[in-house]
Amino acid sequence: MEYIDNMPPMDLMRSEKMTFVQLIIPFESAHRAVTYLGQLGLLQFRDLNAEKSPFQRTFVNQVKRCAEMSRKLRYFKDQIHKAGLLPPPLPASQPDIELEELEIQLAEHEHELIEMNANSEKLRQSYNELLEFKMVLQKASGFLVSSSHTTDQETELDENVYSNDNHADTASLLEQEMRSELSNQSGVRFISGIICKSKVVQFERMLFRATRGNMLFNQAVADDEILDPSSNEMVEKVVFVVFFSGEQARTKILKICEAFGANCYPVPEDTTKRRQITQEVLSRLSELETTLDAGLRHRDKALTSIGYHLTKWINMAKTQKAVYDTLNMLNFDVTKKCLVGEGWCPIFAKTKIQEALQRATFDSSSQVGIIFHVMDAVESPPTYFRTNSFTNAFQEIVDAYGVAKYQEANPAVYTIVTFPFLFAVMFGDWGHGICLLLGALVLIARESKLSSQKLGSFMEMLFGGRYVLVLMSIFSIYCGLLYNEFFSVPFHIFGESAYKCRDATCSDARTVGLVKYKDPYPFGVDPSWRGSRSELPFLNSLKMKMSILLGVAQMNLGIILSYFNAHFFSSSIDIKYQFIPQVIFLNSLFGYLSLLILVKWCTGSQADLYHVMIYMFLSPFEALGENRLFWGQSVLQVILLLLALVAVPWMLFPKPFILKRLHMERFQGRTYGILGTSEMGIDEEPGSARQHAEEFNFSEVFVHQMIHSIEFVLGAVSNTASYLRLWALSLAHSELSTVFYEKVLLLAWGYDNIVIRLVGLAVFAFATTFILLMMETLSAFLHALRLHWVEFQNKFYHGDGYKFKPFSFALLADDDD
Repeated sequence: MEYIDNMPPMDLMRSEKMTFVQLIIPFESAHRAVTYLGQLGLLQFRDLNAEKSPFQRTFVNQVKRCAEMSRKLRYFKDQIHKAGLLPPPLPASQPDIELEELEIQLAEHEHELIEMNANSEKLRQSYNELLEFKMVLQKASGFLVSSSHTTDQETELDENVYSNDNHADTASLLEQEMRSELSNQSGVRFISGIICKSKVVQFERMLFRATRGNMLFNQAVADDEILDPSSNEMVEKVVFVVFFSGEQARTKILKICEAFGANCYPVPEDTTKRRQITQEVLSRLSELETTLDAGLRHRDKALTSIGYHLTKWINMAKTQKAVYDTLNMLNFDVTKKCLVGEGWCPIFAKTKIQEALQRATFDSSSQVGIIFHVMDAVESPPTYFRTNSFTNAFQEIVDAYGVAKYQEANPAVYTIVTFPFLFAVMFGDWGHGICLLLGALVLIARESKLSSQKLGSFMEMLFGGRYVLVLMSIFSIYCGLLYNEFFSVPFHIFGESAYKCRDATCSDARTVGLVKYKDPYPFGVDPSWRGSRSELPFLNSLKMKMSILLGVAQMNLGIILSYFNAHFFSSSIDIKYQFIPQVIFLNSLFGYLSLLILVKWCTGSQADLYHVMIYMFLSPFEALGENRLFWGQSVLQVILLLLALVAVPWMLFPKPFILKRLHMERFQGRTYGILGTSEMGIDEEPGSARQHAEEFNFSEVFVHQMIHSIEFVLGAVSNTASYLRLWALSLAHSELSTVFYEKVLLLAWGYDNIVIRLVGLAVFAFATTFILLMMETLSAFLHALRLHWVEFQNKFYHGDGYKFKPFSFALLADDDD
């Protein structure tokens, strides 16, 4: 015990020690103090105004102002993006600016931009109208040049005439006018305009129905596309001229034009007037183009000037809003003119926080200092681990399951090694491992560049786990060398094989078998096993037994960590009535199985381990016969079986009754100590311990303990079986790799045709990349994740804590990214 207590602490083994503090801040230095604490980022404030709505808090007006400034800054950012301007490089240093001055500047810039956009929109609308007018004048002239219509026009008119039983024998008015060759054109009029091309068909059909076919519709596609100010996209339009007769038809046509968004323009029939108007339109278009270009240059200059300071202004508005949101979490004492705040901080940060508060008092020229003192708290502190870029990804893997309880043993310490290693057991191929390593090294080499860019969700996850990927690939190379697999091809890396042909005339060692003629292969699997008739049974047996050994070892590690948890929290009940029976039960059965595997490997025995384990339960006193591996095995099996049977009630019954007895003693006043167990309020204060004791419910405790015991007993079997996924995934990866190599690459290479060879090589590369390097990597990753979350962490890890979330400007920047 003393040796364990004197062991040096590990940084990641347990979370940082936290303390609950109270701040009493004078009103004049409150803003500066909170700002300095945000820069430090080591204090998590507690909301003392949780019962108040956001509009009932002290600094609600300041929060509204900051939100309004953020809205304006987003508007500027959208305008810069819409204008297609690149953000200018950040200057080396920018002058500081007060919040009030920034608010005035933003209001001025917004007013200026809105005015410029309004003027530009009006000019653009006028320009579009003139441009449409010019197109209508040019295209409509072709419809009005001839004083009489040709036969083709009459044919088109005949097709558009609406006829029914009532009008079958009567020609339409427009047809009569056309047949008289427009000798008297006073009865025929026309409307010219322009419409979007997508609406032309429906527009013409509606005109035809409204005028009962008494119209002639001519159209021509406009030469240029027109910019739509609302969508900022180029729109293709069509010029049309509608010939009709009568005032009633004119009213209908104009209403239909308005409904379809068609713009109508007057086109004189006289050619001279048309030319004169066209010249005037062209002249005005030239003037508007010059004005529009000048306006755009002026707007771009203003946006560039804004973009020069935009990043700093956005950060300033964001941090100021965060400061006032935090100030709203403090309690405002009207009588003493001060703010009272409470929160959590790591013990190592107390000195830094006090220095920041003293600096805030000095810089604000306050006559009264800020009071900072430690308080007692009833609730459990938050969990805080100091991580770096290497350990952060492994800590995130653990936190995805559940945040560690305060000061609970942290699985991330062991996950750094066990997670990539178990992945590699399933992914063992040193050729594929090299490919993964190259990809991970590329991410690390471009770390500084990628960390400053906005990445997609997948790339962000891949970049965040770059060091996990490095370890996974290194361990995959190691396991691949153990399995002697390089894209499923064995290599004689560590010397010649220990096997040779049975006789001198042996021509095919794969079919007639091999004999061992020297010491075993020095490292990993002998390359001669590959392709032999015994390859699959041998590798299956090897990987299956190895999976059981790894699983039992990791589960024992989890149980040992539960001991360190109980010892740290001074819970002798958990040590005596959980840790000890769990160790006995697991190792009496599966620890014994692991021992048999090792003995069989070392002695080369042919004993059937399935028979040994099954009949250990069915016939424990029966002689083992040829399945005996060592002397005294039968007696040892009986002892281990009895120990396993005793361990179950040992886990189930003593702890609930002992807790009940301690509760009764405390309730009667014979003892006042806090009952420290991993199941009940370890971190609670003495004042709350009595309250918790009064709520003690024996039936709930007993049921909980029964569930926990049954879960462990059944889990010992199911979890051990679950580790066989290491064997299954490894076998699947090896077989897939063999299939792609033999049935794709070698098959294509057997043809004396360069095209077939290149196709086979491309298919092999595609299958290797997308199936083996991507899908299999993801599959092995998820299975390794399950083994750690369920099979390993359920032995000791509660994961019911909550993260330490300090008020930090750096975290605000990360959230924005």
